[in-house]
Amino acid sequence: QVQLVESGGGLVQAGGSLRLSCAASGRTFSTNAMAWFRRAPGKEREFVATISWSGGSTYYADSVKDRFTISRDNAKNTVYLQMNRLKPEDTAVYYCAQGGTAYRTSVYESGFDYWGQGIQVTVSS
Repeated sequence: QVQLVESGGGLVQAGGSLRLSCAASGRTFSTNAMAWFRRAPGKEREFVATISWSGGSTYYADSVKDRFTISRDNAKNTVYLQMNRLKPEDTAVYYCAQGGTAYRTSVYESGFDYWGQGIQVTVSS
């Protein structure tokens, strides 16, 4: 059974930093893309960042480009999201997701078949 468990969320002031982690188990980690999505209050879930199976390719939403960095450690079955210069509009529940097809990268929810339970990130102004 695949499990994705996020950690590292919390409350931070605007301009601060947080690092989210997502530990995966139950399926081969190193062959599948990983991604972060988020859902802000009253909004649809949206794409944040994705990383290819090897870590060689990354893609970001325009709203987080140059502030957030996605990375992965295939030896630890873990994907990370380093969030810098946080803004109040980054407040959301953040979800990690695992790609459904080996060696394929996507920026769409349909490209991911397993999801974590989500973790709250709150940025105060």
